[in-house]
Amino acid sequence: MIDTDALQCLEARLRADHDVPGRAYHSFAHVEDCLTKLAHVDGIDDRERYLLRLAILWHDSIYDPTRNDNEARSAERAIRELTAVGSGSGEAQEVGRLILLTKGHRVTPGDRLGAILVSIDLSILGESPKRYRDYAEAIRQEYAHVPEALYRAGRRQVLEHILAADPLYPYPPLRDRYEAQARRNMAAEMERLG
Repeated sequence: MIDTDALQCLEARLRADHDVPGRAYHSFAHVEDCLTKLAHVDGIDDRERYLLRLAILWHDSIYDPTRNDNEARSAERAIRELTAVGSGSGEAQEVGRLILLTKGHRVTPGDRLGAILVSIDLSILGESPKRYRDYAEAIRQEYAHVPEALYRAGRRQVLEHILAADPLYPYPPLRDRYEAQARRNMAAEMERLG
């Protein structure tokens, strides 16, 4: 594990990097929401919680809606910065691996940490209809550079990809909590998109 002071410095920099104009949803508020949800996950040990916390902190550290390699760049950044402050190579690589899973939100059977991270990252989809609509509006703001017709078509593709997952939430306790509402929320958005 890395030094607590070094981690606090990195967190402060990550917060500043997240809270910039253009990040309507992928701000540090999203990170904090994910960390809150992690705090309520039972049945994981301190090391697993630590690795998941690091993955959450860095998973959207680089976010540019005009690019499709944000997760890879965020993973590289996490590995580089964690290694620089004394994280072991294996630990940093595992954090990077977990971050990469947030691109497609699919995990292999038996990947419990991956299942937890992906499920936490997708938890917004299963929140109340109002909170989901706020999220969808924030995503649209982040893609304000995309013309409306293209955005609608692209957003439908994203939603169809997510809805094709069975289950949507690979971690059973979060599946039980969010899956049904997430499917209802996305179906309602698909209707609004036309």
